[in-house]
Amino acid sequence: MSVTTIDIPSTARLRLNSEALLANWRTLDDMSGSASAGAAIKANGYGLGSAEVVQRLQSAGCRDFYVASWQEAKDIEAHVEADSSISVLNGARAEDMPFAVTSAAKPVLNSMEQVLRWQETSRPCDIMINSGMNRLGIEVTDLEQFDWGSHDIDIVMSHLASADEDGPQNAEQLAEFVGALQYVSGKRNSLSNSAGIALGQAYHFDCTRPGLSLYGGKQRPEYSGLIQQVVFPEAQILQVRQLKAGDKVGYNAKYTAERDHPIAILAMGYADGYLRGFSNRGVFLSGQTKLPVIGRISMDLIAIDISDAPDLAESDWVSAEYDLPIASDQSGLSQYELITGLGHRYSHYWV
Repeated sequence: MSVTTIDIPSTARLRLNSEALLANWRTLDDMSGSASAGAAIKANGYGLGSAEVVQRLQSAGCRDFYVASWQEAKDIEAHVEADSSISVLNGARAEDMPFAVTSAAKPVLNSMEQVLRWQETSRPCDIMINSGMNRLGIEVTDLEQFDWGSHDIDIVMSHLASADEDGPQNAEQLAEFVGALQYVSGKRNSLSNSAGIALGQAYHFDCTRPGLSLYGGKQRPEYSGLIQQVVFPEAQILQVRQLKAGDKVGYNAKYTAERDHPIAILAMGYADGYLRGFSNRGVFLSGQTKLPVIGRISMDLIAIDISDAPDLAESDWVSAEYDLPIASDQSGLSQYELITGLGHRYSHYWV
């Protein structure tokens, strides 16, 4: 018996602005001065789709791409041009080696165990130095005691822990990184993430590694008015209903109507990454009209007040107000969580 394939349209989708993505990369590249800006595309391109992001950024001139794992590298290899590079930030475990030695991607070696493991391959690599974040990275004391002559090192890098703040740790890490470079050298050096780019030329070195700000994040005031929103979650209305004064909405009755008014029930919820922090605080938009979220966010459903857009009806679409700094203030979530936490149920379309 033949099976007919029927396309089932999604009830929630992400509108992705290609021009905003490219404009953000160009802004960050310009702000990097003589350094070249790459792109962190880990977590599936921060949820946008890594292959689609790579293809678009390459068209703008981006040539260095950073992923977390070898699986992520495998997912984009076919889309990365010969003059571009992929760096795997989590390094090379023993379990990774069978694939890693066949891949065009480079490991970012984070420990002496990884350094010794990779030494037998004669293949290019990057080096991560621990300059004070104490996450992944080789200790400076270990750098001093090793002969790096047998490694083909492209990028020597470290990672800023607090570049979104103007505290002393930024300068401390810069000094630690500069000091470490006397013990290990590569073709290029790199320290700055998105926020680090805004700290100025001393932090730029040869290449920068923006991530969040490519996708609309603004961790520092320098990015206000420069970085554009890229991701616009949209939800379809499943039902419109009329509340009477005193009616309650949602789990645990976190909203009680003070007057008669219409509401719409949307096909989106915390399973889609629109989390409970938006309960009674989030906002959706119909055109420029703001429609407040009311009641508690459910797994698959959201209620909004449509008093100011009473003509909305079943099957209409509305957009979440998802400018990342604004959405962060509304929800209490970090901009990183907001962008990478968008769920798998959305369909994507680029404009």
